[in-house]
Amino acid sequence: MTPRDSAPSTLCDAFQTTAATYPDSVALRTPDDSVRYTWRQYADRVERLAAGLAGLGVRHGDTVGLMLTNRPEFHLLDTAAFHLGTASFSIYNSLTAEQISHVLGNAGNRVMICEEQFVPVLQKAIGTTKVEHLICIDAKPDDTLSLADLEAAADPSFDFEATWKAVQPSDLLTLIYTSGTTGPPKGVELTHANLLAELTMTSSFLPTSADDRIISYLPDAHIANRWGSHYSSIYSGIQITTLDDLKQAIAVLPGLRPTIFGAVPQVWYKVKAAIDKTLADEPSPVKKKLALWAIDVGRKRARLQSDGKPIPKTLEIQHAVADRLVLSAIRRKLGLDQVRAAVTGAAAISPEVLEFILGLGIPCSEVWGMSETSCVVTMNRPDAIRIGTVGQALPGVEIRLADDGELLVRAPWS
Repeated sequence: MTPRDSAPSTLCDAFQTTAATYPDSVALRTPDDSVRYTWRQYADRVERLAAGLAGLGVRHGDTVGLMLTNRPEFHLLDTAAFHLGTASFSIYNSLTAEQISHVLGNAGNRVMICEEQFVPVLQKAIGTTKVEHLICIDAKPDDTLSLADLEAAADPSFDFEATWKAVQPSDLLTLIYTSGTTGPPKGVELTHANLLAELTMTSSFLPTSADDRIISYLPDAHIANRWGSHYSSIYSGIQITTLDDLKQAIAVLPGLRPTIFGAVPQVWYKVKAAIDKTLADEPSPVKKKLALWAIDVGRKRARLQSDGKPIPKTLEIQHAVADRLVLSAIRRKLGLDQVRAAVTGAAAISPEVLEFILGLGIPCSEVWGMSETSCVVTMNRPDAIRIGTVGQALPGVEIRLADDGELLVRAPWS
């Protein structure tokens, strides 16, 4: 989320600037590089897909639905949609036909984009909704269109540049459908201005650039992944590696070595559990004792840093030895040795586990936010992490407690 010479007014503007600035840099890829897009290729494909959507009758102010796993096509299609002034939304892959039908009925979209595995449930869900076109990106089951069909639907007279330049900051960028824990899912309306304000504010705490790499593996139906990977990449040029299987997130880290890594607490718990098991199975008493000592030294140092207390010189010397002999090797084995900033959120993380992760030398910042706030409201600065807190309010955010204890938030995205 690197500051620009001039602030973009829409995500379309941000995307076009980033693509023009880093045309030959890799923007999107899969872990095995079987799919790989430079920013130039990304931009070219977005233009063709936007023309195809327009050819199907998608217009400014419409909605487009997506039901996909984490794969490059999500970024291509979502970006193409918002270049039309269209609000896209993603559906959780675990929803039933009845739940999907409710979301589609609320969104009123005429185009739905999915993978072959989701065609059966979507065909059940469409029913009396307004959906006219079901586009399947990886096959062509009956009554669906392929991506080739979509691109072939383009009108030769379609003016892509004029269309995206007509998009306004106040136009809807996306709908985020809540999990429905308090009733049916509700669509949170977020504009281009909302997300650009969020990106601008978070960049003051966590600047990113085209030199950064991130893995996109969490659901894009959630605002966290849209902000943390999709929109942040468009804003600053972060390279995204998409991972379509959440369960493989930890396993692929050593081969990808991200510089930015976001996770829910459960992922961090699994990281700690894996290390604990490795130590428990260590056959050498000497190696095991050394590792436990090093981790304990790291935790003590992390706790003192968190509490804002001075670190004794003896502990600093011990930590330098511990990091050289053990901690750096653990980070390398995990694939987190190049991480300069990590984020945890969506639920509170155990202070004990966060202390453990920080003790390994992984700068993990706890954050707090909501779909309704365009994502992050408060954040621990990577260089000033306080365990057991969700950090400071972002610049421009006002927070206070109402008389009844309700937390009130106001910011440029509200």
